[in-house]
Amino acid sequence: MNVKKVVCEIKDGLAVVTLNNPPFNALNAAVMSDLDHILEALSSNRSVQVVIITGAGEKAFVAGADIKQFTGMTPASGKELVLHGHEILSKIKALKQPVIAAIHGLALGGGCELALACDLRIASGNALFGLPEVSLGIIPGYGGTQRLARLVGSSRAMALIYTGDPIKADEAFRIGLVDKLAPVGQVLEEAKSMANKIMSRGPLAVQGAKKAIHTGMEMTLEEGLILEADVFAGLCGTDDQKEGAEAFLSKRKPVFVGK
Repeated sequence: MNVKKVVCEIKDGLAVVTLNNPPFNALNAAVMSDLDHILEALSSNRSVQVVIITGAGEKAFVAGADIKQFTGMTPASGKELVLHGHEILSKIKALKQPVIAAIHGLALGGGCELALACDLRIASGNALFGLPEVSLGIIPGYGGTQRLARLVGSSRAMALIYTGDPIKADEAFRIGLVDKLAPVGQVLEEAKSMANKIMSRGPLAVQGAKKAIHTGMEMTLEEGLILEADVFAGLCGTDDQKEGAEAFLSKRKPVFVGK
């Protein structure tokens, strides 16, 4: 499944989506369109268990949006632009499969927002994160003000967004923006290693956990606990649930089939 500005390779249940607009993989209209089409295709692909999103080349995961599209922007066109971005990046959350961002080099502006939209973030030691939009007289518009605050807390998000200053990978890890650090040049391998571990677990259970966490975060605690109980109940009696219990009792590795 290949398109011009974004490439998707699927092998053994793992989809690696590469933004292919070097050197900076800027999120221009063509890239966003191709990403949209790939996310749509993945949403109906039952063979894919985990998705990795990364950037081509050595300089950047994604260095941001194409600034040229901001010239001559009006309130109406600005709102249209960000709502379209919201629609596309929200499809990452809507995927049943977990999505891992494998980040190297620059992850600025829209690139940082793309990483925030993913479920997990693994960063190379040379990664640099930032939301510098205030230096352009605007704010992050692809979900940055909302997802960053939910991830690292409102105070840290305000400091990063108000100043526009970038932070290195180790600082991003310290504040919880990044889940795991990888040596330079090995971030994709680390992401694949995590993906393989996830794929060794019950796929229905992993998908259920994603639904419970994401949906529950938008609920009260009481509502979220009810959701958790419903998801748990839906897994009971499945072939995978039975296999998991029997394998544990037999002291063998489970063989899950996604049913």
